Amino acid sequence: MKFGLEDKTAIVAAASHGIGKACAMRLAKEGANVVVCARGQEALVKTTDEISAVTGRQVEWVQTDLSKPEEIDILIDATTVAFGDIDILVTNCGGPKRGEFMTMEDADWKKAYEMVFMSAVRLIRAAIPHMRTRKMGRIVNITSIAVKQPIDRLILSNSFRAGVVGVAKTLARELAPFGITVNNVAPGYTLTNRIYDLAMEEAKERGISHEDVMAEYHRHIPLERMGRPEEIADLVAFLASEHAGYITGTTIPVDGGYHLGLL
Repeated sequence: MKFGLEDKTAIVAAASHGIGKACAMRLAKEGANVVVCARGQEALVKTTDEISAVTGRQVEWVQTDLSKPEEIDILIDATTVAFGDIDILVTNCGGPKRGEFMTMEDADWKKAYEMVFMSAVRLIRAAIPHMRTRKMGRIVNITSIAVKQPIDRLILSNSFRAGVVGVAKTLARELAPFGITVNNVAPGYTLTNRIYDLAMEEAKERGISHEDVMAEYHRHIPLERMGRPEEIADLVAFLASEHAGYITGTTIPVDGGYHLGLL
């Protein structure tokens, strides 16, 4: 199924690896003009070269610290210079520090707030004017299944990713008259560097093997496996398309059945 994204322009945040990279690759395969950003230049260049080689599309990269508003302005300007318009925004970020509530200092909360919540707020705020004037736009936030079912020892992620969902739900109503949809994708356990690192931390704390921790994760998932970044990217591409024009303000899990709630 083709999603009709040819020559649409997409910004994908935190796209040097993992889910962000998979989203950038999928959008480029659909014919979109893609701009990727992340903090690490070396990984960005490698990702850009890989996507271009696979898809034959022009892919631009902008080294960006999303905690700095001026760098987001540079990202937006670079995108409009390269491609003219901004049609699609995929917000995304790395995971904040793992731990329980009483282990977190004020500095941990502030860092996670900037990383998870304000990065999405700033990106969306910068992109909206470009979408609103054209009466069209797609905003897709990569959150976490934690917004549906909080995950133990991920207090920071549970808190601030839920905040992103609140922003999205509100914006969906505000931006609907301008033809802009706002949705959230909530990945469950997915095969990324992040899940590997979390499993290693837990294994060390509990004195068991990394393989045992991963096996436990699998047992909590009805499909008995972790997701692939490409499976999240497939949904993102759909939500970015005209086929999803009547979907807005919603949060869709991609979790193999992990989430137990009815909604």
